[in-house]
This record gives sequence, C-alpha cells and structure tokens, in this order.
Amino acid sequence: MNFSISRRKALLGASAIGATTLLASCNLLQGDQTDALKALIDKISNDILKDSPETCTSLVIPPAQVGGPYIGRVSDRSKAAETARNTMVAGWIDELEKINPRNLKGTDVLSHSIALTSAKYSHDAAKFGFGDAGYGSPNPYVISQLTGAYVGFPDFMASQHEIKDQADADGWLSRLEGFAKQISDETSRMVEDVGKGVVPPNFIIETALKQLNTFKSTAVNESVLVTSLISKANAAHLDGAALGARATTIMNEKILPVYGNLIAELEKLKTTSTADAGVWKLPQSADYYKTALAYWTTTAKTPDEIHELGKSIGADMTKQMDEGLKALGHSEGSVGTRMAKLSEDPQYVYPNTDAGKATLLADINKLVVAMQAKLPEAFATLPKAPLEVKRVPVYTEAGAPGGYYQSPAPDGSRPGAYYINLRDTAAWPKWSLPTLTYHEGIPGHHDQISLAQEATGLPFLRSKLLWFGAYGEGWALYSETLADEMGAYANDAAGRLGYLQSMAFRAARLVVDTGLHHKRWTRQQAIDYMVEATGDTVDSITTEVERYCVWPGQACSYMIGRVEIMALREKAKTELGDKFDLKIFHDKILLEGPMPLAVLAQVIDEWIAERKAA
Repeated sequence: MNFSISRRKALLGASAIGATTLLASCNLLQGDQTDALKALIDKISNDILKDSPETCTSLVIPPAQVGGPYIGRVSDRSKAAETARNTMVAGWIDELEKINPRNLKGTDVLSHSIALTSAKYSHDAAKFGFGDAGYGSPNPYVISQLTGAYVGFPDFMASQHEIKDQADADGWLSRLEGFAKQISDETSRMVEDVGKGVVPPNFIIETALKQLNTFKSTAVNESVLVTSLISKANAAHLDGAALGARATTIMNEKILPVYGNLIAELEKLKTTSTADAGVWKLPQSADYYKTALAYWTTTAKTPDEIHELGKSIGADMTKQMDEGLKALGHSEGSVGTRMAKLSEDPQYVYPNTDAGKATLLADINKLVVAMQAKLPEAFATLPKAPLEVKRVPVYTEAGAPGGYYQSPAPDGSRPGAYYINLRDTAAWPKWSLPTLTYHEGIPGHHDQISLAQEATGLPFLRSKLLWFGAYGEGWALYSETLADEMGAYANDAAGRLGYLQSMAFRAARLVVDTGLHHKRWTRQQAIDYMVEATGDTVDSITTEVERYCVWPGQACSYMIGRVEIMALREKAKTELGDKFDLKIFHDKILLEGPMPLAVLAQVIDEWIAERKAA
C-alpha cells in the first residue's frame, strides 16, 4: 500500500474506466439507491482508514470512527496484507456495480462513478503480482529511493504524530516497533519480487543505499525519531529523557538491525542489477506501462501519442524561452545553454550555506504573501487553511523531488506544507522560485487540496481521500499559467523565463517518461534530453530522471492534466461568451474534489449547459 500524508504519494487513483455514463440524466427505473450508495461510500472510506493508521493521524480521525485507538499502529506492509487489500478492492467493485447510476440523483451520480472508476483501476494494477498496487499508485519496486516505509516514516513522525499525553508518547514507541516490522516485511517482499525478475536499476539501488546509510550512520541520540520524541514529550510536560531512552533502545535493538538487513540485501542485489532504466525489462512490461500511464493520466492516450505531444509543446516553449532570453541580452548558443548560464549568474544564486538557505525560504514566503493578495482576482472561494514553507528533511533529500506539498489537517490543527529540497541551492536560482511556489503552494496544490477538504456536501472519500494525478498535478501546472496571466511576472522578465522553463520541463517529462519505459531509452539519454530542453542542472535533472524510473507514468500527469484544463476553459469561454466567469469556472474545477479528466469534462459540460440556459 502506498499511503502517504502528502499528495506526492497518492492514496487512491483512477483511470477513465466507466466515466462515460457519469452525468447522464437519472431516471428512477429501479428505485432510489441513494442510501445504499452513501452507506457503501462510507464503508470504503472506513476500510481505507482502518487499513492506514498513518492516514488517520494525518486527517485527525476520531478513534471511534475507525473502531478504536490507532495512534500506536502503522500500516501492514506484508505480502499477506497487500493480497488482502486487493481482495477488499474487488469487493468494493462488486458492491458498487450492484448500484445503477440511473437510480441516483445529483452529486451521488458523480460519487458512484468516481468510486467505481478508482476501485476498478486500482484493482487492475494489482494483477501483475509485484511491487505495490492495493489502492495506491502502481509502483514496480517495493524499495527504491522514493518507495518504502523508510522514505516517509521519520518525517511523518516528526511532522504529524502529536504528543499531548502519555498515551501519545506510548503510541510513538509502539509505532517505532511497527516501523521495524514494516522494513522487515518490505525487505521480504523485495526479495520475493527479485525472484520474479523485478529488480531496480543499479543507480536506483545506489541512491537508496545512500539514504539508508545516512539514516543508519546518524548517532541514535541525534535521530529525528528520538530527538523529536524528546522535544514533543517535554513540551507536553512528560519525561522526555525517559521516553528518549526507551526510543533509543528500540532503535538499537529493532530498527537499526532491520536497516542493516535491508542494506545488505540491496548491496547484494546491486552486484547483479543492470543500468536498464525502464519498466520494459519487467514481466508483462507493455501492459504494465499502459496500466501505469492510464492510472496517472486518467486517459487512454498511448505512449507514442504522449511522446509526440511532449515534443510539440516543448518546441513552443523553446521558442518563447528564446524570445525571453534575447530580451535579457542572452542571444548566443542554444536555449538550454543560455538557460544554464542564467542559472549560474551570481545575481540569481543563493549561497549554499545555512544563511543562504534561510534567505531562500524567506523569499518564498514573500512570494506566498504577494500571491495571496492577488487570489481574489481569479477565485470566488479561497481556502481557510494556512500554508507553511518547509525544507525537505536532510535524511531524504538525496532522492526526494525538488518540491512537494503536504496536506493540512482537516480540523485546522496543522497547516498545509510546501516542501522545497535544499540539498544544493544551485538548483534554485531566484528566477525559478515563483513558478514553483505557484505550483506547490498557491494557487496550486494548497488551494486545490485545501478547498476539497473544506468543501461542503462531499462524501469524505471525495473530499479527503482521493487523489488523481492528472487532476491534481494538472491543476498545479495550470496554476503556473494562471499566475502568469494574473501578472505575476509583469516586472520580472527572469521570473517569466522560470515559468517557461517549468513548462518546458513538464513537456520534456512526457518525452522522457515514454522514452524510458516505452522506447527503451537509457538513463543518460533521458538526462541529456532534459538538460538540453530546459537548461536545468545535470544534478537536478538526474534526480528527476531517476524519479521517473521508479514512478512510471506519474511524470506524464502534469502536462496531460494542464492541457485538458486549459482546453475546458477555452471551450467554456467560446460557448458562454459574456456568461463565462473565470471565478465560477475555478469553483467548478475545485469544489467537487478530485476526479478523472473524463469526469471533469462532463462536469464542465453540464455547467456550460446550465449557464447557457440561465
């Protein structure tokens, strides 16, 4: 299972399976089934929550809702648990298919289609018998630089496990023991998958080893799993020193040994693994990649279609970047070369020091404040949840993305968090920060996720548990364009180049992801293509390409989603004329919560029809 409290690891996803009947006119041919659907949707939500205590913590779920206390538990990462999840999803499908959407009304038709679509696709991803599927995103490798409990658990505990009393502190210690079992179970699953021919590329193993060894080599009394416990316990007027001693014992006796075993298995695996980067080398490879692409894009687009779309959009971005660079006086060399030189211009570079990193974070906060003031120009509804800017934890920054978003607690007890990777500030020239902030923060992921959580009238499943890559990442990338349209770069020509580079970057992802997994590109081919297309640093691009190797299809969700949202907006503007209202259009996109692109298209079509008739 791929539960995470951040949007970068999806809880649930879907393709466009079954979406075509979505918002058809509903006649009560067999009796109203509204109550049956609502009860089933609630059951699915509770099944997911009971299976993921971490998600319960993230969403601050009342223990009574999920059958009792969960604060000391973690999700089961064993093979048996994965099999049980797949069986459970099959049960959801059976029950959902017993409900005829013609016997539903209004938003319940939407809920039925979204839930059934999600369940069908998630179940389809499980048929391959390796990696992760369940009802999370299909990841081919149980352990990589981005997958496995070791990646997210320490930060989850530090940022989300609150300690208010002794029971919370005891729960922390219990979760440490559960974490040790998670790593042990995942190691066993990895070894089993290796027997099926599912082996990560050797460069992926090397990065994972670097992260694992960084954690293991850190003195136990300096580990975040110990220091954060002591700090939180002391703040709650508990005996932090005694609790820290107990945590230290668990670390030494249970966690570090399983880390050592996982490291040993990966070291052994590295000697026989190859540099083959794509999933084309895995069992049922073509079908697997097709499934992953559909999951992430919620479309039936083929790898070749996506590849060519990326090249086309990339060519347009290159033309605009060329114009922007010339306006700044940079006219010699390729666009990629000139963008690389712009990255090295001292006026745009932050010192790679603690002081430089603090200044970078302060500048991002200024961008957030400035955009917050402009949002009413384009939005009728704004989120209540605040946004916090944070640094990616040092112990995972080697393999972590450049930036990502973590959702707020629905009860308001924790703000949304926009994380930026500060492994090397050279990766973030000043002109690159605005567009990243509009993507990860506002009006991007923060607005999209917070507004869904705060929306009234949506079932819990839709407002707080679902994630569709093309919808969520498409919105965030659309938000970058929206910021440009709102005048964010009116007095910042270099900043607009950062925006154009971001667009070129997401277009290149379409080319590179399909190149790696469908056309059998090497890692170096992918790196070379992206460096030339964007002018970004080799180190930064290398991290990105390695991400695509272990999350097949995910990198395609951004631009595919943006293209669809832009097309829907243009369609609405053309058909509605003076009746088009951008603020209401954004409400229609955001306030119904996440959904597949085909469903979103029908939602907008219905809105257009309603506005025309008004």
